[in-house]
Amino acid sequence: MDAVRVALLRDVLAGTRWPQDARRFALALRSSVVPHGGGLLLAGTEAYEPWHLAAHLSDESAWSGLPELAPTLVRHRVAAGDPAHLAVGLGRIAAAGRGETVLLVAPERPGEGLLERVHDARRAGARVLTLDGGDSEVGGLAHESLVVGGDDEVDLDIVQHLVSAAAGENGRPPAGGRHTFRDRLARLADRLTQPPPARW
Repeated sequence: MDAVRVALLRDVLAGTRWPQDARRFALALRSSVVPHGGGLLLAGTEAYEPWHLAAHLSDESAWSGLPELAPTLVRHRVAAGDPAHLAVGLGRIAAAGRGETVLLVAPERPGEGLLERVHDARRAGARVLTLDGGDSEVGGLAHESLVVGGDDEVDLDIVQHLVSAAAGENGRPPAGGRHTFRDRLARLADRLTQPPPARW
């Protein structure tokens, strides 16, 4: 989602908790991965693989100058012919430890095998963040969580857009104090989506 659409989405959601909660969660994500030089493992449930969040975080990583945001997508099923970036199985989470971050996207309760692996990673020192539907066991594993329930005014896909965009904001300052094209586009989008000034 481009900067203009994110600005419009934030405008629509102004007055709700979502823009602020997404920024809080994104800050937790960024502060988990940037000091360690990366190590972000992104996993979903067997029924929900977070492809779009992986793509958006990779884009934000490139645009913001924060390569640490680029995730490794961990998959439940890996086929023999899959390319390397799609061939990382659940064993990678079990092997995670200090300096790594596991981001679990779980709209529904994950299987016990995944929960055990995430628990093992946490015990080994990995930081665990969850975007989830409110399952108590998933929330109990998380150092930081953002819950998107069925009664909320947004769905998990919208929240992932907000989180990924916020994760890339306030990255490293541009060289020489100059603003990037993306910074200028975001400022323009903010100006275009503001209501017109009141005329008396």
